[in-house]
Amino acid sequence: MLALHTRRSVLARSTRLATSKKVLPATRKTFHSSPAHAERPTWMPMRVKTPWVEALTKSRDDARAPKKAQPAGARDSLPPKRMADSYYKAVLPLAQDKWLLDSYLNASGHIRLGSLLMDLDAFSGVIAYRHTGDSVTTVTAAVDRITIEHPLMEICDLELSGQVTYSTGRSSMEISLQVAKAPPEGQEAKPEDVLITCAFTMVSLDPVTKKPVPVAPLLIETPEERLLFKKGEENYQAKKALRTKSLLEKAPDAEESNLIHSMWTKEMSYLNPESPYKRPSNLVFMNDTVLKSAMIMQPQDRNRHNFMIFGGFLLKQTFELAFCCAASFSHTRPNFVALDPSTFENPVPVGSVLYLRATVAFTEPLEEEGPLSKYTKVQVRVDSKVRDVEHGTKKSTGMFNYTFLVEKDVQVTPKSYGEFMLWTDARRRSLNAASVTGSKELSTLRGIKDSVTE
Repeated sequence: MLALHTRRSVLARSTRLATSKKVLPATRKTFHSSPAHAERPTWMPMRVKTPWVEALTKSRDDARAPKKAQPAGARDSLPPKRMADSYYKAVLPLAQDKWLLDSYLNASGHIRLGSLLMDLDAFSGVIAYRHTGDSVTTVTAAVDRITIEHPLMEICDLELSGQVTYSTGRSSMEISLQVAKAPPEGQEAKPEDVLITCAFTMVSLDPVTKKPVPVAPLLIETPEERLLFKKGEENYQAKKALRTKSLLEKAPDAEESNLIHSMWTKEMSYLNPESPYKRPSNLVFMNDTVLKSAMIMQPQDRNRHNFMIFGGFLLKQTFELAFCCAASFSHTRPNFVALDPSTFENPVPVGSVLYLRATVAFTEPLEEEGPLSKYTKVQVRVDSKVRDVEHGTKKSTGMFNYTFLVEKDVQVTPKSYGEFMLWTDARRRSLNAASVTGSKELSTLRGIKDSVTE
């Protein structure tokens, strides 16, 4: 079905281009950039530079005459680069180009956030290569957080912009991005027009050995750049601290253990026929929320290095499964709030089989009076695994944590010890998000239901 859909999409796109030249220039069907930043476009034809047949033939030739890895120490003393050197921006002319808009809309006429997430990953790759050059392979290692800042209330042109904001000479770098209503030419986007802010962690590898290689550190020149760099350092240290507190390494703390025991004893009381307590009708067992998918990875979704799947494709697929999971759980239309820190653990090869599993891991009623009192925040965890078509060893490739808002009072509850650990980990993420966003999130939630994104 996926291959058939791809062929139909290509045929439809070719027909549309052939029949609409007199009405709409072909260039209107892609991103366009301001003249100062037009040399690195981010749309699909430039993300993949080599046709699949040519890439496949070349890989077979290279197997007979393998390339040599970079000499040891070749990148040990890279000169610092300016933060502004990696800055890039591009415009999605959604309000101007009806066919481009058509490719971003869902059945209800909303802009598909999954498509924007895919663009953001592609965009972070463009920015990363402006910093590293083409002599290395750069991959997405993590998405630190994607947040809806101000809900979008109308279809408009969108401006994507970003730059490398943290790099110390190690193999990784942090790239900060935003999506905003496109301002008039020559002006900056207003803070209230910013739709999405996010940060990606990219890692550079040797093209042959696939081992990490150093990238140029940043040269900090202004107070504003110093603040951005400091924020990147804080994010880096926070991620290290979270790894040391992982539930795979340490047991739940005293407060968490008490919560788990309280939930367990409450469930035991529901099972006791002599108890006056009855299980609430809005309580759903975690194992009843699970949705799964499996799909074969096609070369049309590969990254610029040709034999691995583009990270943005994985973001789009995991987001849409998480959306379906939240909808199935709540029986309402979910509204996206944030993607919490998520990881890409291993690459997904072209031709492999991708398995996704979505689970509602945590729910939290909004402690608000008035119209928000009936809303619940739903956190969905999507685990990604891959194996070859011959179904050999299955390998974990990532974990993604999406938060939605639903217009319903519905709660999830775990049963097994493993589910209690999922619940505890998700609760930690919720508390961490609250400490980062504070009251800003509540003001965003008030408008999110009426936004044009979904």
